[in-house]
Amino acid sequence: MIIRLFKYEDAKEVSNLVSKTMMTNNIKDYDIDYLRKDIGERTPKFFIDRSKYLHCYICLINNKIVGTGSIGPYWGKSDESSLFNIFVDPEFQGKGIGKTIINTLENDIYFKRAKRVEIPSSITALNFYRTMGYDFKNNNNKLDDERLFRLEKFNYK
Repeated sequence: MIIRLFKYEDAKEVSNLVSKTMMTNNIKDYDIDYLRKDIGERTPKFFIDRSKYLHCYICLINNKIVGTGSIGPYWGKSDESSLFNIFVDPEFQGKGIGKTIINTLENDIYFKRAKRVEIPSSITALNFYRTMGYDFKNNNNKLDDERLFRLEKFNYK
């Protein structure tokens, strides 16, 4: 397994990975229209644009992208950060790749400088993020208008 920074030429494969994962896993928790809208936004251009201001990582096994995740400033703040677009290919889930991605993001400078890190969580990923130490922001365990949970972790150095 290799973790490295995202390159522009990874964009199509990352976009396909996200689409596959959402249609395989998230379909259990979200209706098809919601997923089509979300997938429609996560084009190769979306990932290229994001990589210009986020630190985006990919996980490869045998030169195949099997996971991805990003971290960046929370609304431009220097003491808060946010995790984004963490996905693992359904065929590779349960093998520690998600934990490896989270550990990589938590070793990034955006995490290390932050006092607080937020993550918007799908219904599908909620339990995973909770096992990684993220809890409900302001103790609010309700879905927001985007049908996501807002989770956070405090970084006590």
